[in-house]
Amino acid sequence: MRPESPLLRRSALFVPGANRRALARARTVDADVLIFDLEDSAAPAVKAAARRQVCEAVRAGGYAGRELAVRVNAVDSAEWSADVQAAAALPVHALLLPKVHSAAAVAATVQAVESTAQAEAPALWVMVESAAALMALAEITAAAGRASCLVVGTEDLAVDMAVPPTPARLGLLAALSQCVAAARARGLGVLDGVHTDLNDAAGLARMCEQGRSLGFDGKTLVHPSQVEVANRVFRPTEAEVAAAETVVAAWESRAAGCDVIAVDGRMVERLHVTAARRVVAVKAEAEMKDAAAARPSPPLE
Repeated sequence: MRPESPLLRRSALFVPGANRRALARARTVDADVLIFDLEDSAAPAVKAAARRQVCEAVRAGGYAGRELAVRVNAVDSAEWSADVQAAAALPVHALLLPKVHSAAAVAATVQAVESTAQAEAPALWVMVESAAALMALAEITAAAGRASCLVVGTEDLAVDMAVPPTPARLGLLAALSQCVAAARARGLGVLDGVHTDLNDAAGLARMCEQGRSLGFDGKTLVHPSQVEVANRVFRPTEAEVAAAETVVAAWESRAAGCDVIAVDGRMVERLHVTAARRVVAVKAEAEMKDAAAARPSPPLE
């Protein structure tokens, strides 16, 4: 049986499938999500070996407490079919499909997953990496009936849109918000793209803060050293938690039949309580995970 998906997706670390040491090391990394990568990090000559290694590592276990996904190769690649067959048979939460430009790629993958999985099939996560994908988001998310998360591939997206790289990501802001809106409209999670400068922890923190303010659940990462920053920034602050707990407590003690109350001079309705309860739930799960982990991220090599 596949494990249930956790609430937290603050940090989603790409783990190179072709790197045995990275696969082993991932068992000690405190990321909320581990994405075993068969695509970008595996050269053509080692893709088959990477697939075997990921299957061996996942079946060997040791990744408890984390949401697990496998990034397969694109639908139009020679490795896609074998990747999907292998990943769909693993005890993972999701299969991450890259280079999605249309609903057709999603539909083909959904069919392949459902025809391959022996028991409960993994969910489908979809990467948004092109202008064409942005224009087809409604159709893509509609076709992905198994989808539970959108992942924005900001590096590819910026190149495709001819957006120059800037710390503020001004050229991508509209696209990022579009992805968040598309995900929320379908009840999906949504993850921000990577920050590739491994020596720029301050820049990573600023990008995580920006992503959180745009509505992302968390950030995809390329190295274990980035996990602590993402976990910290995407965790509710003490002030946010205190305010949320006040709202929930006031709502639960309201007079019968009252659907609007005042809390600290602000009007509160049921929708505000839903948001507040999520903050409290995220805080509780973050505390539980962080207390259980309490391990420093491995140093850069």
